[in-house]
Amino acid sequence: MELVVTLPLSTDAELRKRYMLIDEPVQGNIRFGLLLEVLDKLAEEAALAYVRESYPEARVVTAAIDNIYIRHSADLERDLVFGARINFVGRTSMEVGIRVEHPATATEPASHLASCYFTMVARSTAGDGALSLALPVFQPGDALGERRWQRAIARRETYRKGLQQAQEPPSHQEYALLMELHTAQERRGFDGLMASQCGTESWDRTYPEHENVPEKIFGGHLIRRAYEQSSICAEEVAPNRPVIVAVNRINFVQPVRMGDKLHLVSRAVYSGDCSVCVETDIMRISRDRKQIHLSNACIFTFVNVDDELRPQSVPHIHPTNYKEDAAYLAAHRRRLEHLRHMAAKRGMA
Repeated sequence: MELVVTLPLSTDAELRKRYMLIDEPVQGNIRFGLLLEVLDKLAEEAALAYVRESYPEARVVTAAIDNIYIRHSADLERDLVFGARINFVGRTSMEVGIRVEHPATATEPASHLASCYFTMVARSTAGDGALSLALPVFQPGDALGERRWQRAIARRETYRKGLQQAQEPPSHQEYALLMELHTAQERRGFDGLMASQCGTESWDRTYPEHENVPEKIFGGHLIRRAYEQSSICAEEVAPNRPVIVAVNRINFVQPVRMGDKLHLVSRAVYSGDCSVCVETDIMRISRDRKQIHLSNACIFTFVNVDDELRPQSVPHIHPTNYKEDAAYLAAHRRRLEHLRHMAAKRGMA
């Protein structure tokens, strides 16, 4: 079963203005942060529809956004269609896949804009005593459903391998790369971009309007704020215009409660030829100021583009200590893995 939501941007001027990034006729002029709110809510509704067939009073929470890959920029003058379905069901968690596209019109063909993958967890209630629920067996249904199932398993395995790889020491090539970045800083006249210069932070407070389940803040609001902060941080590196190309990972570590303060800290940790990787953490501070915990850990990738959305070069980021080296190396490995994956897909085409 597919759950579909449409944003009628082509006919609703007020909605179009709300989703407008800037009041100028530029390409890709859409607020991606607001789209994250739509995606998170749709993933919740799709997961609930499945879980409540067995547990009518159950709740679901977002455990992670595994990946969002943006294939093409959205056109603010065309409708957006979001189609969600269950791809995979484990013991207590499930993957919801969401396809975002422009539907076909009389003058334009349909366009696949993004593929999104959410991990959702079923819970007995919304309260503090909630327990994880054992999920019913899921049947893919057809050959396409079976392929989605297998790809979801592959994504989970790739993530686990990435966690293991992050603990591995640098290879000879990686060590040489890090050494060159460190050595460059010692040369006379060095004026490169230091990792310590590539950070931004902000504070926010939660209000009743942000509530989703009782006394808990809507996860879509949190990731919208994380994206907006990350975009500002990317501007510290990208000399033109940073445009989102991927949400690499967002982990929901702990729920945020009504009245919590939020401390958002972003760091641009890596730059490729034209891309910038930004890590953003959200810390929640309880209303009584006795609890400080990590709420969300987020990784975004942006590409620096000109007015025609053509990629433009970015300066190299130079790490200076072990923590910065580790973040740089993890992003470098993700980039190489993505390039290998894309090359393999082209080879199969």
